[in-house]
Amino acid sequence: MLSPADSPRGRRQSQAVLSSITEAAIFLVVTVASGGENQVRELLADVGGLRRSVGFRAPEADLTCIAGIGSSLWERMFELDKPVGLHPFPGFSGTRHSAPATDGDLLFHIRAHRLDLCFELASLLVRRLESVATVVDEVHGFRSFDERDLLGFVDGTENPEGTAAYEAVTIGAEDPGFAGGSYAIVQKYVHDIDSWNALSIEEQERVIGRTKLDDVELPDEIKPANSHVALNTIVDEDGEEQRIMRFNMPFGRVGASEFGTYFIGYARAATVIEQMLTNMFVGTPPGDYDRVLDFSRALTGALFFIPSAEFLDDPPAPTVQAERSRGEDDAPATQPDPTPPAAALPDGSLGIGSLKTEIDMGDRA
Repeated sequence: MLSPADSPRGRRQSQAVLSSITEAAIFLVVTVASGGENQVRELLADVGGLRRSVGFRAPEADLTCIAGIGSSLWERMFELDKPVGLHPFPGFSGTRHSAPATDGDLLFHIRAHRLDLCFELASLLVRRLESVATVVDEVHGFRSFDERDLLGFVDGTENPEGTAAYEAVTIGAEDPGFAGGSYAIVQKYVHDIDSWNALSIEEQERVIGRTKLDDVELPDEIKPANSHVALNTIVDEDGEEQRIMRFNMPFGRVGASEFGTYFIGYARAATVIEQMLTNMFVGTPPGDYDRVLDFSRALTGALFFIPSAEFLDDPPAPTVQAERSRGEDDAPATQPDPTPPAAALPDGSLGIGSLKTEIDMGDRA
């Protein structure tokens, strides 16, 4: 895997976005109550240490955790200008299908070859935030056979590799203050499996734009313009294809007839993923939407900035508003001091006992 140090974008260390695909993942989307910003800031600085504490017990499981920050929380936490591509997820609506925008201040994308490590780390993260935050979406993903989704097709075939992968997901000179970072968009889709399975294999292949068994893209003369593959191919004004990294995972509950795909796409520019979603839901031309949406419904949608590892380890100072909130929350109740100043004590002592109060106050600062 390419190291950031080897990239022309510089030496700022990214989070482990480009880690290898694993058998298990947990996706946590969290909202943060007003007044909880400083607690979140302290947790973000500890994410790396918590991951190491859990992962060290089973290094072969390759535990990783990517942390992302939503637009609203960024404005509440930091005095810094936002990364240029960070904004609320806009949602997308076409003539027949829509992609909703849902709440989300924090994203934790936890991956490993074993689910128990993901679960342990997720538990530690949530415990640290339980007094100030709410988990609004939690999905436990699993690997299905040879990287297939529950529709039966291989997912993520067109992910770039090596240098191309790093270039696709890593912010560089276009936003130098946040170089080494990335953007992630997450959506939870549920599938109408019965209707999907009622299609012939050939028709399913036309919907997706690839063969089902051997995962080969259909020739252009056969592949429909409204197939999933065709609408997710984004080309810039110079004719260069714009790539993203997908680390989607299947999820579900058999007893509840829930069969789903958790989409997570990383890119150096959120606009690339948003253009894909526009193509899918609105269509090109408008109305000619992605046919897979007749069988897959989006339930959630959120956009997050993925800061560099250095940023995460030492987040910037909080906003004045957040700091003021913290001071009000942490300030002790005012109590009259029963001990006179040292010079006023009748026995001439230094009143050392009063130091206890000063130490306690210092500990709270």
